[in-house]
Amino acid sequence: MNSLHNHHHRRPRRHYRRPAPVFRYSYGQPYGYGYAQPISSSPYASNYSGSFSGYPITPAYVPIVHREHHHGGASACASGVNLGAVVVTSLKWNATGITVAGVTGVSDSTPDKLNQPTGLSIDSNGTLYIADQGNCRVQKWLSGAPNGTTMVGQPNATCGSGPSLLQSALGGLVDSNSNVYVVDTYNHRVQLWSYGASFGTMVAGTGFGGSANNQLYYPSGIEMNPTTGTLYVSDTWNHRIMSYLANTSSGTVVAGGNGPGTNSTQLYCPMGIYLDLTSNSLYIANYYSHNIVYWVIGATSWTLVTGDINGMSGNSPTMLYCPYDVEVDYMGNIYVADSYNNRIQFFQAGSMNGTTIAGVTGVSGPDAYHLSYPVALKLDSQLNLYVTDCYNYRVQKFLHY
Repeated sequence: MNSLHNHHHRRPRRHYRRPAPVFRYSYGQPYGYGYAQPISSSPYASNYSGSFSGYPITPAYVPIVHREHHHGGASACASGVNLGAVVVTSLKWNATGITVAGVTGVSDSTPDKLNQPTGLSIDSNGTLYIADQGNCRVQKWLSGAPNGTTMVGQPNATCGSGPSLLQSALGGLVDSNSNVYVVDTYNHRVQLWSYGASFGTMVAGTGFGGSANNQLYYPSGIEMNPTTGTLYVSDTWNHRIMSYLANTSSGTVVAGGNGPGTNSTQLYCPMGIYLDLTSNSLYIANYYSHNIVYWVIGATSWTLVTGDINGMSGNSPTMLYCPYDVEVDYMGNIYVADSYNNRIQFFQAGSMNGTTIAGVTGVSGPDAYHLSYPVALKLDSQLNLYVTDCYNYRVQKFLHY
């Protein structure tokens, strides 16, 4: 894979990112520390009302506590006070990953293999949509299938700039009608492939890199508001996030756009993004600032979620090293693909102290419990964790049980 652009001295090589899908199936909290809080997607929604002891707080066994609010009913009326019920869910994850797509350590364009996969989506049937960027295609992988099927691009790894081709696609999303939006990074555009189509239609960018509002410059991440159809695109080497109203070709800067940097009005190569519809805000994986930031759409600056506020990298529980992707569950907990640390980090809502839930910090490897440059993560309806393990040429599944 080529570097993003020749004149940047610190750009990531082949460091590409996932799709940010419309499908989200985070129905529970996959990790936690034993706390009580209401269900909320706010980044600072933790409403601490006590502690819970007696369980080891480790990646293998995690007590989750949340409050269910009752509205009427016999139990509420009996006491005269609606206190709600505290519900405890004990969760376990197997730290040994299962390869569900690709072949470990082998890159190829055959249907059973991947070449540096990046973007990842999952639908309600457990079908994976994988941005196989080294093969310039998007693969559809049915649950349990040994092979993938090419949904976008060409199955033989043909790359290019025509309407039926891609050039190092980093990611995209799949909407509820199975239409695929692809971030076609080296073509500086976003392509819409309607369900069953054999070619794409350009919906953002011009096909030529630039900084005008109708242009993109090596974009990577994408999100969509499913109600309005508005697209949000991380315009990585313009250091900004753009929004595109449905059926418009020119975008609006909604975050960054003030050059690369680490102050609160700037972004530095933003990659993965997560759209929080409840708060009308974006969580942004701020790659070269080594942090995750929270930007309310319409605001002029970000709030730090985790990582170093001054843009320093590290491998401690409070630090990140080139974070590539970010996801948020319905309780406001944060999940980060911490790429150069070869790990997936979990941050309880409101906390900047992370816990490793997949991979081994600072150690890259091809075995089942290591990762090698993880760039995307997703949760299914059963809280199983899926990770695109880029340099191992595979997608790993970490079972929740």
